[in-house]
Amino acid sequence: MGNGPSSLPQLELVDSHADVDMSEFDADRSDMLARAQAAGVRQLLAIGGAPGALASAVPFAEQYDWIYAAAGIHPHEAKLATQAHYDELADLAKHPKFLAWGEIGLDYHYHHSPRDVQERVLMEQLEMARRAGRPIIIHCREAWPDCLTLLEKYWRSSGLGGIFHCFSGTLDQARRGIEMGFLISFAGNVTYPKAQNLREVAAELPLESILIETDSPFLAPQPFRGRRNEPAFVAEVARTLAPVRNLAPHEVGAATAANFRGFFGLSEIDGRRLQMRS
Repeated sequence: MGNGPSSLPQLELVDSHADVDMSEFDADRSDMLARAQAAGVRQLLAIGGAPGALASAVPFAEQYDWIYAAAGIHPHEAKLATQAHYDELADLAKHPKFLAWGEIGLDYHYHHSPRDVQERVLMEQLEMARRAGRPIIIHCREAWPDCLTLLEKYWRSSGLGGIFHCFSGTLDQARRGIEMGFLISFAGNVTYPKAQNLREVAAELPLESILIETDSPFLAPQPFRGRRNEPAFVAEVARTLAPVRNLAPHEVGAATAANFRGFFGLSEIDGRRLQMRS
């Protein structure tokens, strides 16, 4: 095995969550994206920024045929949400390469926004995503009981499902999400020595319900821990899940890539270029 993701060009990978717009990539963004493709990343979902930069992922989706966009008001920034931000999101959701509304959710770890405000902003966005016909990307940290209760009450009936991004919950919580039509996405933290609980969850879930991501530039996987994370490193997530699932890394990559395409109604054209089905 090589020392970096570029030693596995045969992998077919999708990074289902990356903040490629962030300033951490300003110095080498083009090279970073080239490294991702060299590592086998065939598609990437770029996540829009905070209020004031909600459209930040769209230019990448417009410039690169293998990148798609999402946007939403993160629970950290819920206290900043205004009607103008909701209006902007409603317009963004009409873009042909806008796949999902998010990341949205609840975060009780940092309390950057009060819990009641987080809940109100989440509820508003659930209704907007339903009207727009878009699935959602959920950020949930130390808020699983409340988050799942809200989703089961107000989102399940939409039939649109979504993604539990950077999953950090239990097997039961993952299964409750799957019952609502969610995919469970594992990030670089699943590679950490102390994350055996997450690997055990990944071992038990149906393979067709799993995605992989980097959450770049955060949560670099174990071989690169302490460095800036980047989409090429999603190969390490596939490598970590491979023995957990009794599969080869390329099988994990291919399965999770197919899950992503299937969920969003994307069809492969030539192995790199993907386009939405009509």
